[in-house]
Amino acid sequence: MAPTRKPGEGVNWSNIAVGGIMNMVTTLGQPLEVLKTQMAANRSQGMPQAIATVWSRGGVAGFYQGLIPWAWIEASTKGAVLLFAASEIEKVSIGNGVNPAVAGLLGGMGGGICQAYATMGFCTTMKTVEITRHKQAASGAKPMSTWAVFGDIYRREGIRGINKGVNAVALRQCTNWGSRMGFARLAENMIRSARGKKEGESLSALDKIASSTIGGALATWNQPIEVVRVEMQSAAKNASADRPAKLTVFNTLQYIYRNNGIRGLYRGVTPRIGLGIWQTVCMVSFADYVKAWVNKK
Repeated sequence: MAPTRKPGEGVNWSNIAVGGIMNMVTTLGQPLEVLKTQMAANRSQGMPQAIATVWSRGGVAGFYQGLIPWAWIEASTKGAVLLFAASEIEKVSIGNGVNPAVAGLLGGMGGGICQAYATMGFCTTMKTVEITRHKQAASGAKPMSTWAVFGDIYRREGIRGINKGVNAVALRQCTNWGSRMGFARLAENMIRSARGKKEGESLSALDKIASSTIGGALATWNQPIEVVRVEMQSAAKNASADRPAKLTVFNTLQYIYRNNGIRGLYRGVTPRIGLGIWQTVCMVSFADYVKAWVNKK
């Protein structure tokens, strides 16, 4: 994020609270999260089929699977880590003469890696499990609660099981937020130049939103990493015989490409573009305004 104080003034701990609050706002995009996960896990489905499948799981409530408690826990913690780490990295980078777009890239990459390993592993796993697992109620059995599923995975697979796919999450978050922040800051610079403004001059709210929209949309180039992450964490029971018994980032990528080709690796990218734009607007543009307001207090 753009620095909100002069370099050298110390660590701004308020960014932890700002990040947690702002990222909770991003969970309003949970229906898009559910759709892109559904499509990434079931790569033969197009958008209409995915919508119909999610709707069959409880109507409107189906589009909010995994929201409580996992998405809320994940959002509040990962947002705090992301904004704090990214702001500090970006501040130090700019203070050392780094171009704002590059500083945004570095801040986003560092913040994304920190949030993945510090908070996201088990929450992302459980969100994906909730979205992809076969609902036992369909066969007449009483469905397990989300905490029962969590306990079952932990008993069977331990810490590794509930953090399954965390390396793919880290790779996704590094490229996600590095791209989102880097492209958004680059777009801001280009808009300033087009409007005849000097570096550092403030932009209008619409210009900031436009910059974040560009950043969020362009950052979805890494959709194959997201599809790999979903496959590694999926609880779907329709795996083919050639699916590796022990999944890694690379053998999962090969498995998906072998069975679904390039299109399979980009399945779910449409809802993810919408989700990426919304998250970037919240965590870059809106967060800049909130940080500036907090620092005036």
